[in-house]
Amino acid sequence: MFSLRLIAAVSGIYDAVVGVTMILGRPLLARVFDVPPPQPPIHADLNGIFLLAVAVGYAIPYREPESAAGRAYLWAMGPLLKGAGAIAFLLDHVVRESPRSFLLFAGSDGALALWTLAALLSTRRPRRR
Repeated sequence: MFSLRLIAAVSGIYDAVVGVTMILGRPLLARVFDVPPPQPPIHADLNGIFLLAVAVGYAIPYREPESAAGRAYLWAMGPLLKGAGAIAFLLDHVVRESPRSFLLFAGSDGALALWTLAALLSTRRPRRR
């Protein structure tokens, strides 16, 4: 349940799928989420590229889940980035009335953030004295 390697794999695949879809599947995303395509399209392209870079970075904790670098990546991209993303999607819905369908991203990002946080906290190593 709290395998850091599994979390890295799931999170990496999630970010890769969303990233590729933002670059190659914008018409599909616009239809599914009932929103107009982003204008200019470069905004979606850059977000997709960002997500692909984040996905590639998950190779670090996948290969070395207990290393300092692997754990640091999971902290940065899980509780921090995905947690902040979930909050941003939720606030955007409440404050700017973004489409209710965007709450799917709040839920998925939030779930991954909490899963990662729980795993990182449950696999802490005791501090050396």
